[in-house]
Amino acid sequence: MRRRLAAAAALALLSACSGPTEVPRPPAAESVFVYAQNLDVISDWDPASSYSNELIAFQNVYETLTLWNPFTKKSAPRLATSWRSTPDGRTWTFTLRQGATFHTGRPVDAAAVKASIERTMKTGAGASYIWDAVSSVKAEDPNTVTFALKYAVPLDLVASSGYAAYIYDTQAAPDLRSWLGAGRDAGSGPYTVAAWHPGQEEELTLKAYPKYWGGWDKPHYSTVKYRVVPDPDRAWRMLARGEVSFVDRLSPRLFARAAVTPGVRTSERDSYQTAMLLFNTASGPMKDVRVRRAVQQAVDYRGLVRALRGAVAPASGIVPEGLTGHVAGRAPRQDLAGAAALLGRAGYGPAGRPLRLRLTYAQGDHDQRLLATSLAAELKPLNVTLDARAMPWNAQWQQGRKRGQDIFVMYWWPDYADGYSWFGNVFRAGDPPVFNLAYLRDRTLDELLEGLPELSVTDKEAAQAAYEQATGRVLDVRAAAALPWVVRYQRAYLGGVQGYDDNPAYPDVVFAYELRPSG
Repeated sequence: MRRRLAAAAALALLSACSGPTEVPRPPAAESVFVYAQNLDVISDWDPASSYSNELIAFQNVYETLTLWNPFTKKSAPRLATSWRSTPDGRTWTFTLRQGATFHTGRPVDAAAVKASIERTMKTGAGASYIWDAVSSVKAEDPNTVTFALKYAVPLDLVASSGYAAYIYDTQAAPDLRSWLGAGRDAGSGPYTVAAWHPGQEEELTLKAYPKYWGGWDKPHYSTVKYRVVPDPDRAWRMLARGEVSFVDRLSPRLFARAAVTPGVRTSERDSYQTAMLLFNTASGPMKDVRVRRAVQQAVDYRGLVRALRGAVAPASGIVPEGLTGHVAGRAPRQDLAGAAALLGRAGYGPAGRPLRLRLTYAQGDHDQRLLATSLAAELKPLNVTLDARAMPWNAQWQQGRKRGQDIFVMYWWPDYADGYSWFGNVFRAGDPPVFNLAYLRDRTLDELLEGLPELSVTDKEAAQAAYEQATGRVLDVRAAAALPWVVRYQRAYLGGVQGYDDNPAYPDVVFAYELRPSG
């Protein structure tokens, strides 16, 4: 959330970013790609503040200056064709692609880039923190934009972020946020919004933007549809019948079946996506750190990995392997005796008062349901009743921001290919809470995180040491969370879909323009 990337795939990606050789024209024939997922697609239409599942659609509608290439593990061209920085890393200059236009018809020029990023920075919402190092943005000429930084950061990597790095037409409407909120877009990507039906199964439809800079001379999908199908068994049946083109996640049983079904293809890949149980540190029984530690120790980490049969891998620390901030040798283990002792000291446990905890997780997510069922079974002999409730993602998130549960189950992945966002967004103090749904307020941790993005550029060893301290602070000292696994992406899609590859920096995104429909 697959097959391994090959060098040819990376070369194709770079080639696709190099620009059109002919005048753009719309696809010659109707071809529809249908994406089925278990969660609501859109929770926020504004590219400045968008910070949730709409990523899967927005990456086809909006574009960033750069795109992270999973093969080279470097930034590749997108709306910018080249870039350079000064030796001190505090001035970055990007040369823009010529001929790109927004869906509104206006040009994607340096003034538009400046206006987009300045508006995103001003909102202070979502992942806008990625631009914190920027002190000013200057449009040198229509095709050149320069960023002056307060401290060094890898701005080419920042500019590839899955959130808050979108370039959009700030002049699309006087009240842009309200205009967008009606289900409109102001992007420059290959697709634009055709229809939005919130709360319905066929939630979102995109159509080809005829003047896309990449051109439409080759076969492409002309329409992309997103269907919300919480039941994985039904999603599988729809795929088998050809009613949907792609399913982002199936149960291990169904994925094994898909792998041997004629006309269906599967792919697997390690990811940067972690499952997290966030504990309510602010109120209720889990305000007691002993209760939080007890629940941490009650999780059957190894059993869950075995039960999910290759769909997940053990977690170690907070940041997954492959990113700065990963801490090896920290795979958690179950300790039921220790959990019982901790509960006893808190006045609960087998010989104490009964305890009831409320857990919420995403409706339609087989893996999270298994986690909830397993944890309930492990806690029951400890005199703890787990009230687990599956909810549509938007409803779960809204409730979580009101501190409406003891344990919040969710996935997290990086804003860009770096480990900071786990700490800067999930565990750094924030009021009101957005994704810091453990409601953690820890001044020592916050001070430790201050300046960490700059340290990651100027002193990588010191940055890694800070990440290790932060990991211990969150998991050991404050026991604010448990991380049961890292997701392994397992996809199933129709055999006629050509050119699909996963990019772990953009979780669950299918870059539809890169696909080639058969026939």
